[in-house]
Amino acid sequence: MRNVRNYDVFKLADRLALQLYRATARFPKEETYGLASQMRRAALSIPLNLVEGAARTSGRDFAHFVDIAAGSCEEVRYQVHVAEELGYMKPDDCRRMDREYENVMKMLNRLRGMVRGAGSRSAVAGRTANSEQREASEE
Repeated sequence: MRNVRNYDVFKLADRLALQLYRATARFPKEETYGLASQMRRAALSIPLNLVEGAARTSGRDFAHFVDIAAGSCEEVRYQVHVAEELGYMKPDDCRRMDREYENVMKMLNRLRGMVRGAGSRSAVAGRTANSEQREASEE
């Protein structure tokens, strides 16, 4: 089983989810069930999908959850833009957060490539399905 909590991408996504939670606590009360709630769910979805995917036995399943995390990452980036345009977040905070989410996205893309690549290399090498699962679970 993969210990995703040791992955740099998980650590950064976790830290950013907590930062975003704090930032949305300052949103107007009428946004409690609107933008603030959506931003929180999307931000939490990134590390949560990494945790769930890492618990799966196959690299293909893990890659699927990394894909979902990447989609959530792009959601948050857009939501941060909307929050800035509405004046709910300071422009400097939004730019910083956008850069951080850009880093998360790059890391997710690298992780996705590594996880998917492990399955391709195994198939080319003619390894059994059990070997592929063992190799993917070690990453």
